[in-house]
Amino acid sequence: MQQFDLETQILAAAAQLERQGRYADTRRFVQHGGVTVYRHCVRVAVLSCRLADAFGWQVDRAALIRGALLHDYFLYDWHEKDDSHRLHGFTHPRTALRNACADWTLTDREQNIILRHMFPLTPVPPACREGWLVCLADKLCAVQEMVTTRTARLRPRRAAA
Repeated sequence: MQQFDLETQILAAAAQLERQGRYADTRRFVQHGGVTVYRHCVRVAVLSCRLADAFGWQVDRAALIRGALLHDYFLYDWHEKDDSHRLHGFTHPRTALRNACADWTLTDREQNIILRHMFPLTPVPPACREGWLVCLADKLCAVQEMVTTRTARLRPRRAAA
C-alpha cells in the first residue's frame, strides 16, 4: 500500500474514532517528548502496517489499525505527579482497554492488541500477529520520539539574522 494511501486510511479511522468517542482527548496529552498521544498512536498504526507488509504477514488490517490507534487510550496526563500514575507503564494498557470498551465494541483481537502492547514490561505476550506488530512499533516509535525530542534540545540555535 502506498504511504499516502496508508496514512489517509489511518487518519480516516482516527477521525471516525473522534466522532464516535472521546478519541479527540488524545490530542491534549503528551506521550513521549513533545509528541501527543494522538500523533504517537497514528505513528504506531502506520509503522505497524509497514512492518506487516515488510514481513509479508497476512493480518486483519482493520483490527491492526484500530488496535494501534487505541493502544494508549488511557486519557490522562501520566506526567502529572499523582500516585495513580506512578506505575503507568504497567497499568495503562488495562486503563486504555477499559476506556476503549466503554466507547466502542471491540473484537477479541483489538482487545489483545491494546492489553498486551507493553510486553515484556507486562509479563503476558500478545496472542496474535497484530499484537506483536503494535508491540514492536510502539517501542520503535517511542524511542524515536524521545531521541528526536532530546537531540532537538542539544542542537545549537541559529542566531537571528
